[in-house]
Amino acid sequence: MRDADAVIVGAGAAGLSLAHRLCEPADGGRPPRVVLVDAPPGPHTAPERTWCFWEAPGGAYDEALTASWERLRVHAPGGAVTAGRPEPFRYKMLRSGDFAALVDARLARQDTVRRAEATVESVRDVPGGAEVRGHDATGRPVVLRARWVFDSRPGPLPPARTTLQQHFRGWFVRTRRPAFDPSTADLMDFRTPQPGHGLSFGYVLPVSDCAALVEYTEFSRRPLETAGYERALRHYTDRVLRLGAFRVTAAEQGVIPMTDGRFPRRAGRAVFRIGTAGGATRPSTGYTFASVQRQSALIAAALRAGRPPVPPPPHSARHRAMDAVLLRALDSGRVDGAEFFTGLFRTVPMERLLRFLDGRSRLWEDLGIGLRTPVLPMLRTVAELPLLPRRATAP
Repeated sequence: MRDADAVIVGAGAAGLSLAHRLCEPADGGRPPRVVLVDAPPGPHTAPERTWCFWEAPGGAYDEALTASWERLRVHAPGGAVTAGRPEPFRYKMLRSGDFAALVDARLARQDTVRRAEATVESVRDVPGGAEVRGHDATGRPVVLRARWVFDSRPGPLPPARTTLQQHFRGWFVRTRRPAFDPSTADLMDFRTPQPGHGLSFGYVLPVSDCAALVEYTEFSRRPLETAGYERALRHYTDRVLRLGAFRVTAAEQGVIPMTDGRFPRRAGRAVFRIGTAGGATRPSTGYTFASVQRQSALIAAALRAGRPPVPPPPHSARHRAMDAVLLRALDSGRVDGAEFFTGLFRTVPMERLLRFLDGRSRLWEDLGIGLRTPVLPMLRTVAELPLLPRRATAP
């Protein structure tokens, strides 16, 4: 006997977004019965994190936003500034706890969704659907069966020609004097010392004139130790931003894979992978939240229509190919990352570039953007890629 039409494993961005989509009122039928499984509080509980994305005002989660900005800014290594208003988009900042509270409140009003706590050990096909097995906080077995299972748990990275890591640490700071422009987010600030391999930049999201999230980010093969990020942040806040006296009210740290590996979206006849585990992270930027929303909407539409709800590719084949070229060019040192990104923001209209980074640009726009990159190094990389083997990524 089935416990539900669908079981969703993991209550992070992907799991909560899909549950939210599935419980939305639908014309002509009852929403599917859903069980959302999250790990009990403890070592498997994800820390608080920040998600950012861009869209027009009036989005589904606007009431939970920490802040949003209509103006974005990029700093070149030498200090030159490119700034603009990418209308109709606003850059939005959403904290995971606020997002979870909003979605939980909406799910609580639905009788078709129930929550379960379990440490999941296995997900597999069974006759007529799929089965999730695990144990609860007391060690008691938990077994759930459904027609479909959507698994958001991270797994090993797939074989790839290029794999970089976007790794970062951020401080939530509060200054003694006004130090930030609350109307403007600094998307990339390349006035940081550049590493020998890859690139680094600062990232500043003000929530008031005296408070902001300040991050140090690298694209490279290996993350740093925490002490390395702390030194970089201290240098950035003291020498570049010149914040003066401030206190750190909270911190966050993370690693996002940037890979041209092919993530399997199907793990069985009735088992699917979603979110980062299903390839939702944009390889060239690390942004994930917006593609998770598109993926969730299409899965929900398929399930309601009675079709197999196979998660669609989060990014088009054309954009994945362009990302593979960029990753290889950055990894090989063929292009200078800081110059590459500042050049794009300087020469491409910001609204168009954001649509490209979100995978929504059209072919003619992609061609125009490609002509504003270092053409010869990129063409050399295009010719080289088919000859490169896909290798397993070391853990």
